[in-house]
Amino acid sequence: MKNVVWTGTWVAERLGVELVGDEKLSDLLGLALRRNPRRAHLLVSNVLGKHVPQSPSVVYGHGFALGRRVRELLGAEGARAAVVLGYAETATGLGHCVADGVGLAPYLHSTRRPVPGVDTAGGFEESHSHATSHLLLPENPALLAGAGPLVLVDDEFSTGNTVLNTIRDLHARYPRDHYVVVALVDMRSAADLGRLTEFATEIGARVDLVTAARGTVNLPEGVLEKGQALVAEHETTESTETTESAEPTERVESADSRPGHPGAARVELGWPRGLPDGGRHGFTPGHRIRLDAALPAMAARVADALPEGARRVLVLGFEELMYAPLRLARELEQVVSAEVRYSTTTRSPVLALDDPGYAIRTRLVFPAHDDPDDGPGERYAYNVAGAGFDAVVAVVDSTADTPALHTPDGLLAQLAEHTPSVLLVVVPSYVPARPSTERPSMLPEPLRGPAFSSYAPDEVGWLLQDLSDVTLEAPTEEREEAIQSGGAHYAESLPVEYQPSPQYQELFQTALGTSAARIAQAVGAVTELVLAERSPHPVLVSLARAGTPVGVLMRRWAKHRHGLDLPHYAVSIVRGRGIDANALRWLAAHHDPADIVFVDGWTGKGAITRELTEAIREFESAEGITGFDPEIAVLADPGSCVRTYGTREDFLIPSACLNSTVSGLISRTVLRSDLVGEYDFHGAKFYRELAGSDVSVDFLDAVAAHFPDVADAAVAQAKELLATDRTPTWEGWAAVERISEEYEIHDVNLVKPGVGETTRVLLRRVPWKILARAGAGTDLDHVRLLAQQRGVPVEEVDELPYTCVGLIHPKYTRGATGADGKAVTV
Repeated sequence: MKNVVWTGTWVAERLGVELVGDEKLSDLLGLALRRNPRRAHLLVSNVLGKHVPQSPSVVYGHGFALGRRVRELLGAEGARAAVVLGYAETATGLGHCVADGVGLAPYLHSTRRPVPGVDTAGGFEESHSHATSHLLLPENPALLAGAGPLVLVDDEFSTGNTVLNTIRDLHARYPRDHYVVVALVDMRSAADLGRLTEFATEIGARVDLVTAARGTVNLPEGVLEKGQALVAEHETTESTETTESAEPTERVESADSRPGHPGAARVELGWPRGLPDGGRHGFTPGHRIRLDAALPAMAARVADALPEGARRVLVLGFEELMYAPLRLARELEQVVSAEVRYSTTTRSPVLALDDPGYAIRTRLVFPAHDDPDDGPGERYAYNVAGAGFDAVVAVVDSTADTPALHTPDGLLAQLAEHTPSVLLVVVPSYVPARPSTERPSMLPEPLRGPAFSSYAPDEVGWLLQDLSDVTLEAPTEEREEAIQSGGAHYAESLPVEYQPSPQYQELFQTALGTSAARIAQAVGAVTELVLAERSPHPVLVSLARAGTPVGVLMRRWAKHRHGLDLPHYAVSIVRGRGIDANALRWLAAHHDPADIVFVDGWTGKGAITRELTEAIREFESAEGITGFDPEIAVLADPGSCVRTYGTREDFLIPSACLNSTVSGLISRTVLRSDLVGEYDFHGAKFYRELAGSDVSVDFLDAVAAHFPDVADAAVAQAKELLATDRTPTWEGWAAVERISEEYEIHDVNLVKPGVGETTRVLLRRVPWKILARAGAGTDLDHVRLLAQQRGVPVEEVDELPYTCVGLIHPKYTRGATGADGKAVTV
């Protein structure tokens, strides 16, 4: 075998075991012996990253390639619906890599670690293992309940018993039509080959098998007894030799064994908040995207902590914690000149022998340090001792960062005897916060400033998930093309955040100075209407993000005028997708739905008003939770779409002039299936880096400063409105339909009426032209400035019910021209 001794020779010669199969089988596998009453021999994978340190790119590449083969088998549609399930402990990382190869499929692995408060969604037995019981503990019980293909991943497919046990258990709970079994090697005997097909027929489902290599192990009669005798014979010798070199050529006489060798240096990884450490409770495509974004910085921190001149580095994972250390090692491999290897510790007891023809050359033994449910016991690290590593990066989860890890006979001390440098990296153990049987209580508490947004924590609680670590921005032209072609929804990405020029910032400040009192009066009027008509103790729920500054101002008015400390939250609503149902569930669990008052900045044509009404109807029908009033309270209602408003004039509300820098530095909300799971809030980003341009609190303070001056006028205005017929006429919708046909757009979604919506078109979309009401004054100064900067014509129109209307061309393509023949560019 290329002048390299096969690491199964020692066992094969002494037990008569024969490995027969593909040519590459001996490259993938070696043989060892273990203390196990069911099976004496152990197939040791050279590419799994468990017992044999290997290049992380090789380990990841084998799993990813298997995932790509599964994707080809399932097709694009099947792959999108697939869920991947890996087996603990050996295949937790392999299964995760397969999920990546399938195409960002959601992933779950079984576990032998019970987690208090998390309900079991299934379980099965692995008959040949030293620790047989597997638990399935998904945070989201619906993860396994879909009808799409279930992909089961193990390192080897030996008898098929484990897979059959798994499918039998899960099929009884969550029946489906298609299962795919994935393994690095298929080692079934001739007698076992037909069992999978027979079982598939029995349950009426299709079962496919995808493997990297095929072979069998021929076992002579009495091999179990002979193997146990060999283990017993060599165990005494092994106990004194477990610190010998893995390869004679790599033996090193280092100073690491001298007395006083320093302990492990802890490296703060900067693991993203709330990101699961693996697939024990489920790992979604959105989690993968967050991990991808965070890995470069995390690897850089580890690289900075490595000793200068390190030539050989091992990243050592911990039992079921395989994927996070593997991805970290693979990233590290790209940024350091040292040779990087990866392996993990294990519960599996294997005999170690210092022989080139044996797969497990050395063994470190240390006490369990994760407070295991089965009590104290030994744990092992193989082929690490004496292997010439200049540094070992031990990666554990926080559950395993216990005193036992740091004792004189613990893992870190054992490693320190065999390498000059030991680094400790602790990944936060992810545990679902609430019992999975109570869906509303699964949802996290609202995000608050200053950790999320530049608003004070009592001003607003954001019922959103933080996607700040995810790259979501796309060039405006590309977004517009994708949105109009049907290839993407506008909520699946974010525009590049507009950076206002000094001239535009000056315009904002001027507009704020001239309109602050007008806005303050409208805030007062709409808040008084809410208190008089809706609830004496309302719960303000603003529609993020345009509604949020208005909700904060209404809350300030209620406190200033009435001494009320009103709860205020921000939630996401997406045109065409509805309101965030999980946010409604959270609200219903914490407040009376009858007290909820939805708040927005202004109305345009009323699309969001209609969207909210329909979404609330569907939510109440599906959930059986009633009492929500879909009527929106707005500052301005130029479209005559709602009953609760401060004014129906279409004037400049300065918060429409800017994006995140006037809305607490929060992005528009994001709803994308690979980022937002069934039980997740919609997402948004916190643009901390824009703090230098933030005027969010300045805007609030400028308006609130006028509350004392306008109090009497606002109360009088509210009384007048209470006596007025405020039935919506939907005048704005009629005008939008007329404009859509007159300008041959034929899509009301591309007509954006009102000063606020027109401003958004100029900031976020690719506008075609702006219609301005003849004689409109300073309220349109900022619109004209933006239009000039972007080369968009402004056309004055008589009898326009709005101050202005923004039009998006219905046939946008990159490089399109406007009505005046000028190129429409960003």
